[in-house]
Amino acid sequence: MAFESEKIMFEVYREADFGRKYCVVYFTELTEHNKEAEINAAMAGEHFYDGFIKNVCSNAAKQVIDNFLHRLNAGEAVSYEELESALMPFVAV
Repeated sequence: MAFESEKIMFEVYREADFGRKYCVVYFTELTEHNKEAEINAAMAGEHFYDGFIKNVCSNAAKQVIDNFLHRLNAGEAVSYEELESALMPFVAV
């Protein structure tokens, strides 16, 4: 089991505003300056996926997430299960 400092908590969500764009927020990387705005945006949006990724491989995991966001925002039908499967090597338990 990973320690809290060894993992990054995130959520993929769809914006609630007119644009309806898919976004990701990495909660454990927020600062005092952007914490409130980012959390409020995620809470107002439509939840798609959340979890924890390992800090040691976070760059690769973030690239996977970014690729899925690009596909989702391009209108491709991507399932929760596809994202979950792609993130399996990076999941922190």
